[in-house]
Amino acid sequence: MKQARSGFTIIEVLVAVTILAVGVVALAGSSAAVTRMIGRGKIDTRAAQLATQQVEAMRLAAYSTTPRCTALATGGPATTDHVALSWTVAVNGTGRDVNVSASYATPRGARTQVLTTYIEC
Repeated sequence: MKQARSGFTIIEVLVAVTILAVGVVALAGSSAAVTRMIGRGKIDTRAAQLATQQVEAMRLAAYSTTPRCTALATGGPATTDHVALSWTVAVNGTGRDVNVSASYATPRGARTQVLTTYIEC
């Protein structure tokens, strides 16, 4: 009389554990990359936000003077939240070309974002 055997062999268990371990290691590696990307996105967003705020402040200053745009001047650097802002103003016809640079440090070196706009005078 033969008895039916059920269950897994030791080889099957070892193969399953190995596959599971490889998956867990890959998941841990990708979670570290995602954490770095989130941190980078945070500082990128903050730099863009500060540059936009500077442009809007310059636009307000330009429209609040008579004649318009007399308050606009090149300036900076002004550092806020580890982001250094600097801006240039150039006459372009009846308006002004404004470039706002937002620079910040990353583990791989400094990065700079430039926001360019035109303010009609």
